[in-house]
Parts: sequence; structure tokens; C-alpha cells
Amino acid sequence: MFISPAFAQTAGGESSGASMLVQMAPLLLIFVVFYFLLIRPQQKKMKDHKAKIDAVKKGDQVVTGGGLVGKVARVDEFYVDVELAPNMKVKAVKSTLTDVIDPATAKPAND
Repeated sequence: MFISPAFAQTAGGESSGASMLVQMAPLLLIFVVFYFLLIRPQQKKMKDHKAKIDAVKKGDQVVTGGGLVGKVARVDEFYVDVELAPNMKVKAVKSTLTDVIDPATAKPAND
């Protein structure tokens, strides 16, 4: 009853613009941190992976999305024939290849 409604109002029109900026600053800061720590590295990783998969050629050893390891027998625009064992070839979608194994760093199997 004794409290005037004027206390609930802001002091002036100029300060509301500044307070809006102060309220938005943490959100902008969070977005910038997410961009540099999560989004940008993920985009770089995807770009490198796409370049690696596009450079696959006959004779490369690859790992498919299902975990199968084999040598590339034939490369098409969208498909790759992977030889898993002698006279056993599997056709895989090129984009599902997860890795190209470097023959210099590959460990031999213990058969």
C-alpha cells in the first residue's frame, strides 16, 4: 500500500539498452567458446576425413564402418570393392569407410 509503483520501473531508457547488452554478453561468449572448442575442430576433422576417403586408390588397406579390414580392389565414384580374403570381395559405399591404414605404420597380423 505504501510502496509506489514507480520503484518497479527502470531508471531510464538509455540504461535498458546497456543492460540488454550485458545480458547478451554471456550468451555470445558461450557461443564463441563452443565454436572454437567444438564446432571448428569437428569441421576440420570432417574435412580431413573426406579428403582421405576421396584419395583412396586401388591397393590401399581400409577399415569399413562395420570394422572390416581389407584391401581396395576397385574404386568407383560412390562405391569401393574391398577384398577381405583371397577371392572374397565386398562392395562398400565409399563414404562409409572410416580409415585408410598407412602400410608403413600397420602392424602385421599374428597368424
